[in-house]
Amino acid sequence: MSGKIVTFGELLMRLTTPGNLRLPQTRCFDVNFGGSEANVAISIATYGGQVSFLTSLPDNPLGDVCLMKLREHSVDTSMVMRSKGGRLGTYIMEKAADMRAGSVIYDRKGSAFSQLKPGMIDWEKVLHGAEIFHWSGIVAALTPDLADVCREGIEAARRMGVKVSCDINYRKNLWQYGKRIDEVMLPLMQQCDIFFGSSDEYTKAMGLAAPEFVSRSAADSIDTAAFDTYCRAIRQQLPRCQYLFIAMRHVITSEHHTLGGVLFADNRLYTSKVYEVSNVIDSLGVGDAFVGGMLYAIQHYADNQTKLNFATAASVLKNTIVGDYNMVSVAEVERLLQGDNLEVKR
Repeated sequence: MSGKIVTFGELLMRLTTPGNLRLPQTRCFDVNFGGSEANVAISIATYGGQVSFLTSLPDNPLGDVCLMKLREHSVDTSMVMRSKGGRLGTYIMEKAADMRAGSVIYDRKGSAFSQLKPGMIDWEKVLHGAEIFHWSGIVAALTPDLADVCREGIEAARRMGVKVSCDINYRKNLWQYGKRIDEVMLPLMQQCDIFFGSSDEYTKAMGLAAPEFVSRSAADSIDTAAFDTYCRAIRQQLPRCQYLFIAMRHVITSEHHTLGGVLFADNRLYTSKVYEVSNVIDSLGVGDAFVGGMLYAIQHYADNQTKLNFATAASVLKNTIVGDYNMVSVAEVERLLQGDNLEVKR
């Protein structure tokens, strides 16, 4: 039996303009709840994995709703903290349409999660029985205190023999406290074992020029030689690295994307096939679906190529699902990998 996975981050309320309305046009919003690390937890739980989510929620009815959402997807919430003084963070999403890009407005200041400080979390209790601890750069970007809280969690995991997973998750609009991403993230990443990010995110966190992924159809392939060289350069700066994943996306229009991924492990590069999605329903959370798929696959598949294939296919399917998290089963991911037909399943 694999040990549990613990993910750490903020759960937010997402307000999305309905249809393809722009913000000045809308009179109502579609409401969902999500957040990168919560999305990862829900993916793992949906596959049948054992996962706990650590966060701080306001002690009010909105916080109660968030707990209900996590529990209905079988995520363990026993480590969730409640705050009397904070609010629930939100973000507003204006959906993309054809050649018009989408946009996000964050409203997270003063949230219960943003008020966490070093010394407030009993990491020994949180990580007891865990196999993997997962955090992301979104948390470290919010406040200097939260960056230090991440450091506490990583150090506790190291002491307890728990593997540490890091998603770089660069969000330009969140880095507002006078530190560059490389100043904060690289020292933390150097204590981690498992890594996720786009090539652009690795470049921002580590200062390494990245190869491009420019693909317009599933007939294209990933530049193996270029990404092998790039991954080896990254690996030199990350002494504990066991798995290095790069998720790739090329946006042709808002509804037409190509996706792929690479994995560097055991001194070897693995590449996925390139997928073409010509009817993207909701692209938010696609990277989180890749992370959730990979962390599940690390625990349940022995072969590295299989792990990468599973995570990439899982992220492809997320493009077809409204909301932040990936509501697909292991069987659905494996059917996509096997090239199953798309007839109605009766």
